[in-house]
Amino acid sequence: MARIAVIGAGMGAMAAAARLAVAGHRVAVYERTDTYGGALRRFERDGFAFDTGPGLLPLPAVHRDLFVKTGKEPLEDRVELVQVDPSARHVFADGTEVSLPNVSRAGVVAALDEALGAGAGQRWGDFLVRAREAWDRARRPLLEEPLWPNWQVLAEREPYPAVPHKRLLRTRRAGTLAEVGAWELRDPRLAALLESHALAYGLDPRTAPASAAVLPYLDHAFGTWYVRGGLRELARAVYERCLARRVEFTFGAEVGRIVDKDGRAAGVEFADGTVAEAEFVVAGVPPRVLAGMVRGTAARGVGEVPPQPGAPSRLTVLLALRGGRPEGTAHRTVVHTEDRAGELDALFGAAPGLPGQPTVSVSRPGDPALVPDPEHEAVTLTATVPASASGDLQAQADRMIAVAARAIPGLRDRLLWHEVRTPADIARVTGAEGGAVPAPALAAAQGRLLHPANTTGLAGLFTVGGWSHPGGGLPHAGMSGALVAGLIVEGPEFRGSQ
Repeated sequence: MARIAVIGAGMGAMAAAARLAVAGHRVAVYERTDTYGGALRRFERDGFAFDTGPGLLPLPAVHRDLFVKTGKEPLEDRVELVQVDPSARHVFADGTEVSLPNVSRAGVVAALDEALGAGAGQRWGDFLVRAREAWDRARRPLLEEPLWPNWQVLAEREPYPAVPHKRLLRTRRAGTLAEVGAWELRDPRLAALLESHALAYGLDPRTAPASAAVLPYLDHAFGTWYVRGGLRELARAVYERCLARRVEFTFGAEVGRIVDKDGRAAGVEFADGTVAEAEFVVAGVPPRVLAGMVRGTAARGVGEVPPQPGAPSRLTVLLALRGGRPEGTAHRTVVHTEDRAGELDALFGAAPGLPGQPTVSVSRPGDPALVPDPEHEAVTLTATVPASASGDLQAQADRMIAVAARAIPGLRDRLLWHEVRTPADIARVTGAEGGAVPAPALAAAQGRLLHPANTTGLAGLFTVGGWSHPGGGLPHAGMSGALVAGLIVEGPEFRGSQ
């Protein structure tokens, strides 16, 4: 039985802690803030409640596996999962609208044909078949195994089977997500639908590899789910599972340094100079933060390979509305920008700024637990913005409300009050520089979208969470917890779940 120190109480870190405790280790979690859950926070005011981080749960199988492996108890015994249907409603720049059924290829094809014209659904359906092939090729090395020592193979190999396309007297294949949309989908609305999945993770579809096709495929194949009461309830359930397995939590504990002895992690030192000894250290912090905790020669190889660029952030606007949610309202509506090129140039150009016409995701859960009574509605708006966003964020929030009014009739008249959550708020709760939000790992693109391995250059030190392999997003954080637990319990020969 080893003593294990876990830095941070984010979702990946808690997943690792619970699995390690079940394996018989003594696990202590040290969190610098006053609560658990990382980005899964809740804001409450006047009887309204809002998720201020992710609002929907993809790939619930990851957390189902966590609960079964740490207690032989179904996740559904701890939280109420609700499949969101339709998966999403899309409002395009030309005013066209379409609602896409959840986990139904035939239903999606029919809905797109009806809304966008004959043939649109078939093109999207054929794209999903190719996206599935990319998923089958990339799933195991990107998600279920520790990062390969020769990770460059993943950087060079494009798993998406792009369709040959005649262009300028040459036969070419799409290498980026934007090219997939332009050359294979051949409809600006289908292209916007495709690119919105990348944009939601802060990826520029013009440079994101074609392998990013797996992002819409995940929604299609595994469904989109909501946790009754908000996703903060999922964080609570994982925290309580840790407590049931005798994981110790200390909040308000600022780790300043990872203690190393004879070339191996030996514990953590806090800001007040006290030390907690440990045989293993699991760090759920961004690479730059981790590098600052490891000093001298031990810092070599910590958070360095493969390279991971900075990531954009999110601006969230919480709306308290008078009047109940109309029956049949979609849980999630994506209102697409009327100036897609301008939005991408603003977000990902040489000097990133705030787009004048943002794409806005509108979340309307219709959950009685989030409102003071049935005559009110809690709505959350989300848009991608640069990390450390400068400019008038309140004005940007007003623009987001104006965009959302395209999806919510009479929004301005119903609005009681609103609150804004900025990249600075994300930075405060997660420690990520500028409030950056990590994207999932993707193959190809010279490794730009891979994340540092869970093992590090310092023996006994492991990384977990969205900033390490296999990357950002709730499922990926949970997978990182499983990988780290396997590496510690089984050793370097661990090759992932079978």
